[in-house]
Amino acid sequence: MQTIQLVGAILFGLALLHTFAAKSFEVLSHRHPRHAGLFHLLGEVEVVFGFWAFVLIIAMALLNGGQAAIAYAESRQYTEPLFVFVVMVVAASRPVLDIMQRVLLALAKLMPVSSELALVWFGMALVPLAGSLITEPAAMTLAALMLAPLIFRDGMPEWLKYAALGVLFVNISIGGLLTAYAAPPVLMVAATWNWDSAFMASQFGWKATLAVLVNATAISFVLRKHLRAAADAGVGANNAPAAAPVPLMVTLIHLGFLAAVVVLGHHPVLFLGVFMLFLGFTTAYQRYQNPLIIKEGLLVGFFLAGLVVLGGMQQWWLQPIVESLSPLALFFGAMSLTAITDNAALTYLGSLIDGMSAHAQYMLMAGAVTGGGLTVIANAPNPAGVALLRRGFHDQSIGTVGLLAGALAPTALAALAFLLL
Repeated sequence: MQTIQLVGAILFGLALLHTFAAKSFEVLSHRHPRHAGLFHLLGEVEVVFGFWAFVLIIAMALLNGGQAAIAYAESRQYTEPLFVFVVMVVAASRPVLDIMQRVLLALAKLMPVSSELALVWFGMALVPLAGSLITEPAAMTLAALMLAPLIFRDGMPEWLKYAALGVLFVNISIGGLLTAYAAPPVLMVAATWNWDSAFMASQFGWKATLAVLVNATAISFVLRKHLRAAADAGVGANNAPAAAPVPLMVTLIHLGFLAAVVVLGHHPVLFLGVFMLFLGFTTAYQRYQNPLIIKEGLLVGFFLAGLVVLGGMQQWWLQPIVESLSPLALFFGAMSLTAITDNAALTYLGSLIDGMSAHAQYMLMAGAVTGGGLTVIANAPNPAGVALLRRGFHDQSIGTVGLLAGALAPTALAALAFLLL
């Protein structure tokens, strides 16, 4: 073990502790207004891993020299952070959100329940499953913006917000398993293990779908009385301020941009080029736009890039753990480890192990996606959900313990689906 590997593990641990303590910094910013700016910065979950990644690069420069530090930083693969940033901004554009809300509202009116309850169920079930087509980060963005005025608002009990957030994160994590390209942990192994979309749907997808539907139904049932109160207060997807109607052609062009970004998701040069065209189009037709979520998207990309830099130094201790576990222990080990590291990193480490049995491969993937809702860092789309929903929580921050508690029940249900079905 090299000194820099030990330093990397220590800094990774400090980043985890910082993540867990982020809400405490937000509390301190209110108690000590003189230094509120500093405490608020330290309380931004999206900043944590980027900050500690810079500390790692500085430590590496001091220990191994500046060229080694630069070479390491440039050797990392940043496609996922860039993709999540781009797809967040495009998916959250007004024409995309408008057509999604119109379609879901039309479907909601056909349901034998209130429109608000139907919209919540769609946001917790249908949109996460659609992540298998439009990718999980895009599904997280759409679901978060759709559910924010219904659930993550003033007047909703805090424990219910955490319960709903836990269900959303778990359902997003497992909802992308119907295809081989939409979920980051699947992407890491699909080519190596020869998993195509037909395999994913037959081995994982139908089980994930059942878990998603049960989780969504359960949380919708719990929320139903509070949603009626929200409807009485005029809170929901229909009470947006009047704006210029979006022409069908503009909507189709935005959907085309989103589709192009998804299709080119493995090619950053190309999807960034598409994004530049998208920015030009939105500037030309500003009257049909709301402000783009550039800041939120950049913060999420910064978070994920920091996780890539820090996570790249953890292989020396993570891989031996993964290699040493039996299939059943691998499931629970992966489910637990993904809470402290990105689940895509775990499956990538698994892809490096020669001779892993098909059963062990299944258990590793099932455990990694099952634990994807336990913490902010467990699944790549989670920071996007935090960035878009944290303003609806007390102190405008999401507590680690609250998220963990909210995710326990849907995580257990997902585990039962993958182990017993």
